[in-house]
Amino acid sequence: MPPCRGALSTCLVLAAGLATLRCAQESRTPADTRALVTVAEQSGYQRTGRYDEVEKLCAGFARAWPSRVRCVEFGRTPENRVMRAIVASDDGTLDPAAARQKNRPVVFMQGGIHAGEIDGKDAGFLALREMLEGKAAPGALARATLVFVPVFNVDGHERFGRWNRPNQRGPEEMGWRTTAQNLNLNRDYVKAEAPEMQAMLRLLGEWDPILLADLHVTDGAEFEHDVSLTVTPTLVGDEELRQTAVGFRDELMRRLTAHGSLPIDFYPQFVRDDDPTSGFAVTISQTRFSQQYWATRNRLGVLVETHSWKDYPTRVRVTHNAIVAMMELAADRGPAWRGAAQRADARAAQIGASTVPLTFTNTDHVSTIEFRGYAYTRTPSPISGALATRYDPTRPEIWRIPLRDELRPAMSVVAPRGGYIVPLAYVSMVREKLLLHGIEARIVGRAGAAAVQTFRAEKASIAPGTFEGRAVMGLEGEWRDETRDVPAGSLYVPIAQPKSHLVMTLFRNGASTSQELRAALAGYRQREARRFG
Repeated sequence: MPPCRGALSTCLVLAAGLATLRCAQESRTPADTRALVTVAEQSGYQRTGRYDEVEKLCAGFARAWPSRVRCVEFGRTPENRVMRAIVASDDGTLDPAAARQKNRPVVFMQGGIHAGEIDGKDAGFLALREMLEGKAAPGALARATLVFVPVFNVDGHERFGRWNRPNQRGPEEMGWRTTAQNLNLNRDYVKAEAPEMQAMLRLLGEWDPILLADLHVTDGAEFEHDVSLTVTPTLVGDEELRQTAVGFRDELMRRLTAHGSLPIDFYPQFVRDDDPTSGFAVTISQTRFSQQYWATRNRLGVLVETHSWKDYPTRVRVTHNAIVAMMELAADRGPAWRGAAQRADARAAQIGASTVPLTFTNTDHVSTIEFRGYAYTRTPSPISGALATRYDPTRPEIWRIPLRDELRPAMSVVAPRGGYIVPLAYVSMVREKLLLHGIEARIVGRAGAAAVQTFRAEKASIAPGTFEGRAVMGLEGEWRDETRDVPAGSLYVPIAQPKSHLVMTLFRNGASTSQELRAALAGYRQREARRFG
């Protein structure tokens, strides 16, 4: 390109125009994509590839579409495997700074958080290739940037075996549910203990996607429905953002139905395990789960769960259709979603001194729904003697079963007027966690006495079981007004910030699913700030 001799603005416009032209020419030029066909696709979706395939495809997509795709490393696993993400955009919006500058909606798709449930990896590669070729969601990548993590639990993915998911129909071999450190990543969003989760939270913080889609496979009973879509926040939360999520969910359901699926909008777990007559209950997941964690940060989340009793080709097709539909919707509605999220951020920063519900339970209200199941019998197991349910998939039938479809707050608390103070001894530990979550905090520069409320535990009980290898402790006590010395170097966490609900989840006794953080956050609260410990 010859040097610019005119005004700087003219040079910049010319450079931008040439970049756009290159993208347009590249999009019109069919790339040789034969090397981008997965093991799953080559085998008719009987097998899935090992992780070296992810490495090769990540680099291969970037070579095939160099101005539209970027292959990035965002972390290392405990077994020193590279964690990869693929970023795709038709106009070259391939880094977080560019996305922020353009106010670009970003969609984040992750597969393999439970590496035996690997549909998202193979469906994601297929959908990405088709979008880049213009065969699926045409124009979507020009209006929304996709960040795709094919496998989150990389070490678990490489613990390959035929019987890792015995109640799942295909692929022939698959990975393992937990990490090499035996941690379940989809229980780790709040406590952020696993190195993989810490890398993921940094990546999410950099991109701030408006939509986080977590691609799974459920199991349990046999029925005709092939996918559940748990979209958040649709039941509770900021009202405008909730209505936005409901609109997204309903249109996603409609589009998958048009593709021949039988989607449901709740997680299909029986109230009594293995008993269809007990029906289902709508619930609010704890914040340690992906979709609820992201909703607590005032963004949209969706848990996509295909059904393990469907064969692998069917499950990959349904997941592929969901990915394409979500990208189409993000391209059309993404700017409106971002606006709703930004207004939710502003409202969240104003919750000081208000009553905030933190946990929820079902009311007594029950509706009867028609659910497409199969004929079944319940007879004593010859091994355990307990009733066991056996399904006959050759005999579809309609189950008329109860759905507990209303919620009420189970625990509500008054938010602090100012914030929380973390004692000096715990600052290094707690500050690191808060940074991972993008939570604002600042060091107290000058020592002084302060009027605070302190939680005094009068009874502590340890649960008989552990959670993720950690003891679970329940505390009973009360808040008391006190005057305490606050040394310089303490950490102050203001409630007036967009992530105020996540702050309360971390700090408020009884609300957190993060037991080691609860032990660590032995802080105290200025009239404005609470202590629990």
